[in-house]
Amino acid sequence: MKKLNAQDVNLHQEKTAYKGFFTIKQYTLQHPLFQGGHSQPLIRECFERGHAVGVLAYDPWLDTLILLEQFRIGAYVNHIQNPWLLEIIAGIVESGESHTEVAHREAQEEAGLTLLALEPIANFYSSPGGTSETTQLYCACVDSHNAGGFYGLEEEGEDIRLHVVSYDEAVQLLKEGALNNASAMIAMQWLMLNKEDLRRKWKHL
Repeated sequence: MKKLNAQDVNLHQEKTAYKGFFTIKQYTLQHPLFQGGHSQPLIRECFERGHAVGVLAYDPWLDTLILLEQFRIGAYVNHIQNPWLLEIIAGIVESGESHTEVAHREAQEEAGLTLLALEPIANFYSSPGGTSETTQLYCACVDSHNAGGFYGLEEEGEDIRLHVVSYDEAVQLLKEGALNNASAMIAMQWLMLNKEDLRRKWKHL
């Protein structure tokens, strides 16, 4: 069976449907069907917001994690749960930045933390049915002894409260559904599988 790829797609038109802080592009295209032939011309909108980096900050000496609490418009408009979410450190990749540079920058801006080591977790699509965004996840080694307080860039409207929680507390938050965003859930599940290996790797930093 032939493996399909981007070269098999017939792109008829690409145009910008909206441009503001984010961009929405509209595509008219056809793609091959698994059982032969091609689809009808399809119109698809794609939300373009660039790419992101997420960092789960873990202290292997105290067995603690850093979680951030902040208001999120997506949670607010759903009217289902509290719009102040518990998240991991994260930010958008700016032009010319590497993923690791974003990780270090956002750790300082959002949590006042210096990252002592970075371990890649995964690179995943946030929601490929409607956006091109990918997120590169890391687990970072940090010293959480003096962590705490309030952070965020005022010019970006950020208002962030930092929480230092034990590993067991973080696992319980995950089980209770309190870590209800993809980056935090994926990162925590990865840590649950890899924590002991990380502690051995980082114990002499």
